[in-house]
Amino acid sequence: MKAGAVLAPRIVVVGSANIDLMLLVPRWPRPGETVNGRDFAVAPGGKGANQAVAAARLGGSVTFVGCVGDDTFGAQCVSALHDNHVDTSHVHVLRGAATGVAMVLCDEAGENSIALAPGANHLLSRVHVDAAADAIEQADLMVCQLESPLDVILHALSLAQRKNVATLLNPAPARPLADDALKGLRFLVANATEAELMSGIEVVCPASAALAARALLNKGVATVLLTLGAAGTVVADADGITHLPAPPAKAIDTTGAGDTFIGAFSSAWSRSGSTMEAVRYAQIAAAFSVEGRGAQASMPWSSQL
Repeated sequence: MKAGAVLAPRIVVVGSANIDLMLLVPRWPRPGETVNGRDFAVAPGGKGANQAVAAARLGGSVTFVGCVGDDTFGAQCVSALHDNHVDTSHVHVLRGAATGVAMVLCDEAGENSIALAPGANHLLSRVHVDAAADAIEQADLMVCQLESPLDVILHALSLAQRKNVATLLNPAPARPLADDALKGLRFLVANATEAELMSGIEVVCPASAALAARALLNKGVATVLLTLGAAGTVVADADGITHLPAPPAKAIDTTGAGDTFIGAFSSAWSRSGSTMEAVRYAQIAAAFSVEGRGAQASMPWSSQL
């Protein structure tokens, strides 16, 4: 860990910022069917911005690198990051572009379904990443996802690794990745769907998750974290594979729970250097988040944990 990380872990998040249009529905509509919903809300989101907010609320000194449009939604995204103490000096407002939008349906069991229009997120470039090279070099951890162009994310990971900065990849949304994209990662944090796509092993329980995690370790990742929702988290590294059960929670809305986990883990690991301690902290934060509605709105502050 770099000097000063104990007091203020430095985290750079490279990724997406969206506006979430959320609607609570009694059940998923069938093709051609209209279902009456309620509790419509408009809120800031995007996996990158969500993870940045979660890390900042839980004690991280966070810089976000991303793009929004020069529209009302873009201004809302930047304002939300700023209000949550995230450094927005590397958030690029692109003239004439539309900010990313996510349509989120949440059913009464707390499960969600999301459709995404990436907008300005797909205009993130290597130039934007290179402009943040100084912040990346000074970071304890850099966090990336896959809602931005893949070549830009791989460039960001490579840049950080050349600077000896630990890297965390959340391969979401799920997509095929070449083995070279995983080599050198300090952390790979994936859910069951993502792990199955990358490993070729069906993940249905902690035991099958352990098999998938071992396969991903063999691709060059130092530590694999497979999040299984209510079934807990499987942690795999050179020392072995451990299953950590999830803390109890009454799920109202799972939107943003995975992002809360990653933000909390990033902040805790950058502060302590202990993977297991950070995973347990992240599980508690994620459990807290599913008991509220919305992504960023339900994320805890340090004082609440």
